[in-house]
Amino acid sequence: MNNRRSFITGIKSTKLLVKEKIFLKKYKPWGVILFTRNIKSIKQTHKLTSSIRKIFNDKNYPILIDQEGGRVNRLKNIISFDNLTSEFFGKKFINNRKEFNFIYKLFIDKTSHLLKLMGVNINTLPVLDLRFKSASNIIGDRSFSNDPKIVSKIGDYCIYLLHKNRIGSVIKHIPGHGLAKVDSHHFTPIVNKKKNYLLKKDFASFKNKKSYFAMTAHIIFNKIDNINTVTHSKKMISLIRNKLGFRNIIISDDISMKSLKGSLIGNIIKTFNAGCNLVLHCNGNLREMEIVAKNSPLINEFISKKTSQFYKILS
Repeated sequence: MNNRRSFITGIKSTKLLVKEKIFLKKYKPWGVILFTRNIKSIKQTHKLTSSIRKIFNDKNYPILIDQEGGRVNRLKNIISFDNLTSEFFGKKFINNRKEFNFIYKLFIDKTSHLLKLMGVNINTLPVLDLRFKSASNIIGDRSFSNDPKIVSKIGDYCIYLLHKNRIGSVIKHIPGHGLAKVDSHHFTPIVNKKKNYLLKKDFASFKNKKSYFAMTAHIIFNKIDNINTVTHSKKMISLIRNKLGFRNIIISDDISMKSLKGSLIGNIIKTFNAGCNLVLHCNGNLREMEIVAKNSPLINEFISKKTSQFYKILS
């Protein structure tokens, strides 16, 4: 495992291209992430993930997906989860806890079963961002609630259920994307709230989570670091570690998102310098993938140790 590099890569299509096989063998990313473009059927996806794992000779090799339900549904070519939004589950949690426990367990169990059939072992859930009416709709119904206590409780249950199903969880977008007034895929959100407010509200739902992975928010929290997004901010990564108690692997959100200004190389270097452990690159553009690979260090002892801990839940 030690000769792998500290990045996660996307790939282009439903099977590995020859150039991608060469790339994976040469640069050895820590993991691979799948999107709708990679998924046609369960059988085809299993063939794809098996071909990736064969390169690394590792049955536990990390393969990720954003399978939230609702509008973030990478499995849409196979099954519809349109009505099963986080908002739906959040309302169920408030109105009928017993029913929520049953239905949410069913949802996570069935999702996990599908992912395992396809060879995916990490789902980037739960979304722990709060919902705000005045904010960008990029989170919207992907949030369980505007109450950090409710979001935190559902988050704990989600992580527990995923781990029980032998699937890794990724809390996102740490330390909170809820107040963003613009979509960080296209613009840089700037949040002006004071640190004390944020610690009680937005950041509170991320406290003391048992997830092995967390994904950063490409957001500037003006009153804490007025220059850098969380992904590029030593102050914010330090807050995640010390105030929110997150002790495991921190993954950047997609490094090619427009929220991050500057060159791809510069953004990668800043991400590692700030204290993120892994860089995520999603679009499957081979030229960009090579830049990410060449500028990502070999995984260190910390990542290696935490990956081994994650592997234990898979067996």
